[in-house]
Amino acid sequence: MGRMRFNSKIAVLLRDDLLTWQRLNVTAFLVSGLGTAVPELVGLPYRDGGDVEYLPMFRQPVMVFEAGKELLTAAHARGLGRVDMAVFTSDLFATAHDAANRDAVRAVATADLDLVGIAVHGPRNAVDKIVKGARMHP
Repeated sequence: MGRMRFNSKIAVLLRDDLLTWQRLNVTAFLVSGLGTAVPELVGLPYRDGGDVEYLPMFRQPVMVFEAGKELLTAAHARGLGRVDMAVFTSDLFATAHDAANRDAVRAVATADLDLVGIAVHGPRNAVDKIVKGARMHP
């Protein structure tokens, strides 16, 4: 079966100074936002040969990139109003629950967010422009 080419793209852009556990945690949180906001990104449930059912996952690949703080901030600005976006700020590492997370983001002006990651979904060319200059995560 050949590779599918999708009209849209999912990308996660992480700040390059995060610890490994932070990169994984931020990625998981960010993509959960896309999956709930854009239901058509999620496929059907899986079923194994023993007829055990598993949860559905994204229907297309998630590309993960890394970049410095300045490029991440620029990517965020390029994506505003153009694509579906989730954000994760450094303040969220110190919060303990969902309401506190939302309060922490709400307390900071858009231009002043200390971003450690964003996830975006949109047309391929728009997402490519947003993450331009970032490198694939190793």
